[in-house]
Amino acid sequence: MPDEQGQEMAKDTQNENRIAWHPAFFEAIQLELGQYKDVLQFISEYQLTTEPLRIDALIIKKVKDIAIKKNIAAIFRQENILEYKSPTDYVSVEDFYKIYGYCCLYASLNKMPITNLTLTFVESHHPRELLAHLRAVRGYEIAESQPGIYTVKGDIIPIQVIDSRALSAEENIWLKDLSNKLDVSEIRRIAEEIHQQGKAANIRAYLEAVFSANIEKMEEAFKMSDKSLTLDQYLENVGLTAKWEARGEARGEARGEARGEARGEEKRALAIAKNLLGNGFSMERVATLAELDIEQVKALAN
Repeated sequence: MPDEQGQEMAKDTQNENRIAWHPAFFEAIQLELGQYKDVLQFISEYQLTTEPLRIDALIIKKVKDIAIKKNIAAIFRQENILEYKSPTDYVSVEDFYKIYGYCCLYASLNKMPITNLTLTFVESHHPRELLAHLRAVRGYEIAESQPGIYTVKGDIIPIQVIDSRALSAEENIWLKDLSNKLDVSEIRRIAEEIHQQGKAANIRAYLEAVFSANIEKMEEAFKMSDKSLTLDQYLENVGLTAKWEARGEARGEARGEARGEARGEEKRALAIAKNLLGNGFSMERVATLAELDIEQVKALAN
């Protein structure tokens, strides 16, 4: 990657290393595929083994033969692995082989055909270095099937690399605007979309990441607004109070929320496990997918 771009990313990383981009991405991908929420199961940071090897996101079709027509999921098969890079990072050649290895390990550990899987990389930069390597070294054919979506052909696993900046604003607002370089119009677009759809309560991590990374533009957007709603009122309406703007207090709130989220995560894991059991998954597989002890799964089955 060019030195100038690398230096810019390093500066961005230093300034924004406390922004929780990955939870925001997990919420964004669920919003993008919201129309399929009844037939897809979303698992954040799926743990491959007891060692710290984790997949950013795993999406499993609960209905085997359902066709997913959303542009970012056109390649999906039964189980789909996603790797996300924050706006201050990018998918390197080394990242590709690491996550490709995770795919193979996932298939092996779960005793499934590798052909059941797909692999998606999402970043906020044009993947020039990676695509060049895949063409020259791997001999893959690569085409931009839709704006920002690069489909990789020539491997047994369907692969795509997504440049979220180049996605359609109409079709992919949540991924496209998961950025630290939004302008006023984009901030207002997010606010309007949330207001219309009433989804704010379910995307707190997304809002915190995007607003924290674009706080000045956010304030500017509301100053320019021709509506009577103020920034403070908006923050309150979406579950982010005005005190959130005071960074010190926000960090303290985040620590408290993290403890609550940990308890909530266990409840969600149990709910996922119960759903998987109801869909005929074995107790061993359920324990692996939901990251629970086998005893907890057995208790649900009784």
